[in-house]
Amino acid sequence: MKKIIIIGAGGHAGTIIEILLKRKEILKEDIEIVGVLVEKGYLESRKKEFMGFPILGDLSKTNDYRNLDYEYIIGIGDNEARERIAEEYDYLSYYTAVHPSAVIASNSKIGLGTVVEANAVVNTFAKVGKHCILNTLSLVGHDNIVQDYSHVSSNSALGGWVKIGKRSFIGMGSTVIPEIEIGENVTVGAGAVVIKNMQKNTVVVGNPGRVIKIK
Repeated sequence: MKKIIIIGAGGHAGTIIEILLKRKEILKEDIEIVGVLVEKGYLESRKKEFMGFPILGDLSKTNDYRNLDYEYIIGIGDNEARERIAEEYDYLSYYTAVHPSAVIASNSKIGLGTVVEANAVVNTFAKVGKHCILNTLSLVGHDNIVQDYSHVSSNSALGGWVKIGKRSFIGMGSTVIPEIEIGENVTVGAGAVVIKNMQKNTVVVGNPGRVIKIK
C-alpha cells in the first residue's frame, strides 16, 4: 500500500486528492491518503480537515515521520514554492500523480513529484522534470523537455522539440510552436502564441508573443 501525504491545502492540493481517489477507483491502486501538511502560519486560521482528510500539522511534522514509509506530493501551484519545499525537504520520498485519463507515451519520462491532470497528453520521447504541473487538457509534444518546477496550464499546447526552462509558467490556452526554447522563470500569458525563443526571466503575452516585462 502507498501511504501518501499531501503538502498544501488549496486548489492544487484538492486536484491531487481527486487524482488519487480516481486512481483508487479506476486503476484499483492501493493508496491511502494519510492526511495533509501545511506551511507554518497556515494552521492559525484554517480548519482541522481538508476535503475530509486530517490536517496533520505543519511541515516540521516530517521529522516525526522520517522512519515511516510515507510518500509525499507538493500540492502547491506556485513554482517557486514547490522548488523551495522540495529542496528544503529533499529527504522525503515523492510520489508522481498521474490521472487515469492522461495519455502518457511509453517512452516518455516523468519526474518525481510531478502531477499530470485529467486528459493531459505527453507524447513520445518527451521528458518532464520533477515537481512539474501538467494541467487539465495540456499537451506536451514529442521530444519536448519541460524542466523542473514548471507548470503547463490547461488547454495549452507545446509543439514538437520545445524546451521549457525551470520554474516557467505556460498560461491557459497558450501555444508554443515547434522547436522553440523558453528560458528559466518565464511567464507566458494566457492565450499567447510563442513563435520565437524567449530569454529567461521574462513575461510574454499576445499573438505573436512579445516580451512586456523583464523580472
